[in-house]
Amino acid sequence: MSPKATRTTKTESKAISAEIGNPVPEEEIRLRAYEIFLERGEQPDRELDDWLQAERELQRGDLGEQAG
Repeated sequence: MSPKATRTTKTESKAISAEIGNPVPEEEIRLRAYEIFLERGEQPDRELDDWLQAERELQRGDLGEQAG
């Protein structure tokens, strides 16, 4: 099986996200979900909760540019 068959490129991921009505790139959600996981003390078995929370935060802009 070729790597193309199992992996999605960043460009493809953004296109898929846009097609399904999710303007947030999957990579951003993945990174935020991991941050949430670390913030809660690396407790296992909450991957879906972390993912959904990250998705909600990013869609609402809860993590907006706070620096400055």
